[in-house]
Amino acid sequence: MCIRDRDHPSRDLLQELEMPPGETLFGVFTGVPLPERSITEPPIYPDTIIIFQEPLMAACSGLEELEEEIAITVVHEVAHYLGLSEEQLEQLGYG
Repeated sequence: MCIRDRDHPSRDLLQELEMPPGETLFGVFTGVPLPERSITEPPIYPDTIIIFQEPLMAACSGLEELEEEIAITVVHEVAHYLGLSEEQLEQLGYG
């Protein structure tokens, strides 16, 4: 697993994720969640979490808030890697 940062999500990514207008994307997990993996056919590409700097900075008013939001975003994306759905994350307070 690697964690990368980018300035902002691409238009193609936002379309692929079917993000509604006005919705902000702080991060994304790309790869195969652990529960969906095959022993006989391992993933070709490494699992990656991408954190988007510009949306995070725009949403936060200071360094402390930014650090907290980055931590929440990373936990959220690691949870997707572990196989948790958006609904499960919302129930846990990470929606």
